[in-house]
Amino acid sequence: MEMKKRLTLELRNKKPGEVKELVLDNCRSDDGKIVGLSSDFENLEFLSMININLLSVSNLPKLNKLRKLELSDNRISGGLEVLAERTPNLTHLNLSGNKIKDINTLEPLKKLPNLHSLDLFNCEVTMLINYRESVFTLLPQLTYLDGFDADDQEAPDSDPEADGDGLEDEYENGEGEEEDDDDDEDDLDEEVIDDEEDEDDDLEGEEEEDGVDDEEEDEEEDGEDDEEDEADDDLPRGEKRKRNLEDEGEEDAEEEEDDEDD
Repeated sequence: MEMKKRLTLELRNKKPGEVKELVLDNCRSDDGKIVGLSSDFENLEFLSMININLLSVSNLPKLNKLRKLELSDNRISGGLEVLAERTPNLTHLNLSGNKIKDINTLEPLKKLPNLHSLDLFNCEVTMLINYRESVFTLLPQLTYLDGFDADDQEAPDSDPEADGDGLEDEYENGEGEEEDDDDDEDDLDEEVIDDEEDEDDDLEGEEEEDGVDDEEEDEEEDGEDDEEDEADDDLPRGEKRKRNLEDEGEEDAEEEEDDEDD
């Protein structure tokens, strides 16, 4: 994708002056030069142009508020005096994977008094003898070179100065939104637990009612059997015996019918 089209997409209907971060990685530069970017991006603090086949930064506009510039994996070999002129407040510069061969090529960076971090990974200059000592001597304002200070102490993962105050505020607001989302999830979990407890109570109530109904049915059947026994006891002895004999006769008749069927 061409750089101009990428710029249009990244703006997302915003005005250039409203943009603080701009990422143009992997798009196509115009003959190795920056195109479409203007000084209208007056509030830009972070600019990334990684792997865009850039040969020169000569077309970089004046960006007084720019603090972090990512230019890794391009073909820049010099012309860094433009950075001192147009990005005077730069604090972080990444030139890793470019064509920088000599220490003297970095001399224009002496005019960037706020430059604290410089990355030159995979540049030929890093192969020179006493490379680190030479760069720290040339640029005394540097704190970190290739991620380590002069005492070989590693740089922290993030530097608040590189992100800018406005970016920090956005991050804090994002954290607040995440906390609100977590609170909402907790409330939903509590509601689900309450609903499950209510369902369990309903099930227990239904089981108790079923148990009561079964007991009542058993009691009614037992009562009917007791009433029949009491009725037999109330009959005179002869009639009771006669009734028993009739019952036995009925049973014998049923057995004979079963035998005949066999």
